[in-house]
Amino acid sequence: MGIIERIKEIEAEMARTQKNKATEYHLGQLKAKIAKLRTQLLEPPKGSSGAGDGFEVTKFGHGRVALIGFPSVGKSTLLTMLTGTHSEAASYEFTTLTCIPGIIHYNDTKIQLLDLPGIIEGASEGKGRGRQVIAVSKSSDIVLMVLDASKSEGHRQILTKELEAVGLRLNKKPPRIYFKKKKTGGISFNSTLTLTHVDEKLCYQILHEYKIHNAEILFREDATVDDLIDVIEGNRKYMKCIYVYNKIDVIGIDDVDKLARQPNSVVISCNLKAGSLLFDLQRNMLNFDRLLAKMWEEMGLVRVYTKPQGQQPDFTDPVVLSTDRGGCMVEDFCNHIHRNLIKDVKYVLVWGTSARHHPQHCGLGHALHDEDMVQIVKRKEKEEGGRGRFKSHSTDPARISDREKKAPLKT
Repeated sequence: MGIIERIKEIEAEMARTQKNKATEYHLGQLKAKIAKLRTQLLEPPKGSSGAGDGFEVTKFGHGRVALIGFPSVGKSTLLTMLTGTHSEAASYEFTTLTCIPGIIHYNDTKIQLLDLPGIIEGASEGKGRGRQVIAVSKSSDIVLMVLDASKSEGHRQILTKELEAVGLRLNKKPPRIYFKKKKTGGISFNSTLTLTHVDEKLCYQILHEYKIHNAEILFREDATVDDLIDVIEGNRKYMKCIYVYNKIDVIGIDDVDKLARQPNSVVISCNLKAGSLLFDLQRNMLNFDRLLAKMWEEMGLVRVYTKPQGQQPDFTDPVVLSTDRGGCMVEDFCNHIHRNLIKDVKYVLVWGTSARHHPQHCGLGHALHDEDMVQIVKRKEKEEGGRGRFKSHSTDPARISDREKKAPLKT
């Protein structure tokens, strides 16, 4: 029996098992078995080099955004509208067969946008090009899930289920569970609050399913069984996702208002012109500005401008930092310029919203905000000897025994 058949058999057993207090331990073990099998499904086959057929797209720019959705929902048209890069679009499904990159120039930054082939139900099991699409999505900073506003809400649930099956957690934070394997000592189970979903017995059974008999685990929140399995697996990726509802020109205004009020959602129309016929191609889409603003907000990019000593600040080419890509501290800013610069930094002068007064003397641990201006002051090298009466280095011997003895007087 293959891995996929075993997963389906366990899912069928979970579906016919009643959920109550007596079966929660059995269901927890079944969830752990499914998680182990799905991890094995994603691993490369034994005897191979590990490299498979994928999309060869080099990372470029200050951020990376992936377009995910079913076929014929408008991903290629959206890429053309946002970046100006031509992507084949037609009325039939699976027009895009490979990954097509484009660049968005927004707020003095360059954001790479990837148009991926449409995925179908069962993509996590290898149907279509689902595995390649999901692999590229894991390397992105955020995901734009493009949905057809005229279709049912089931499409969003199917895509979310396929991404969660391969370890992608959308718009979720990592569970606050401390887990560490040990060589001896058994299993140490502790919690800082009352747990309602997991108890000590269930935790032991799940750890034994993974053949872990010595570990230390501490719950800092009321986590579920799925959260515990995610921490044990250790290969989950938590990403931000924006749900983009396209083709709103074919539904009523009440439905548009309902979709727009959902969290992390933006409604657009790639075919509906926003007013004048003289609009540029990039402005020929309804709610274009709102989509870019939401994307910028979720990516959390921070632009920092440099000011050399005795010169005017440079507002043309900012240093772009991000919390997900290294951090937004002064130390991260120095490392972004040069990795050896931090050794020579005495202090920095900061202008902007992060400073209490202008300029503010800051250290390496200061957090920078968007559009801050930074001037780095280096340590001055000590001159050998000094000069005048402020001379700090003397040539006289330090000890009396080291002084030169004068020759005896001749008599």
